[in-house]
Amino acid sequence: MKDSLKTGMSSERTITTTPDMGIVHLGPDAPQMYSTPAMVQLMEGTCVEFLTPHMDAGEQTVGFHIDVRHMAPTQIGQQVTGRISLDEIKGRRLKFTVEAYNEDGTKIGEGIHERAVISIDQFAGRK
Repeated sequence: MKDSLKTGMSSERTITTTPDMGIVHLGPDAPQMYSTPAMVQLMEGTCVEFLTPHMDAGEQTVGFHIDVRHMAPTQIGQQVTGRISLDEIKGRRLKFTVEAYNEDGTKIGEGIHERAVISIDQFAGRK
């Protein structure tokens, strides 16, 4: 991990929701709404995208803890923004505050997410 990574740094990423990000278990007659797993993927993906330039060669991060609330619905087709803020660096462990907002400005999710810096080779069992 490079020295460029500091607590207080933040990032965001905006996506347009698509039908494959929607809930399906309510059946075909239910409204098409953004799913919790898709929101979690946005939060984690925003962390990965933010962290990648701060990793040394052969390093990456893996998530090991997430605790989020999905607070409001969002219709498929709307944009959603994931916002992350790095709160803590403890050795190779990183703790983030994560949030998601829909295009109306409504906060639809919030929580914490923790990631660990790993050696890709060691993780893959090559060393």
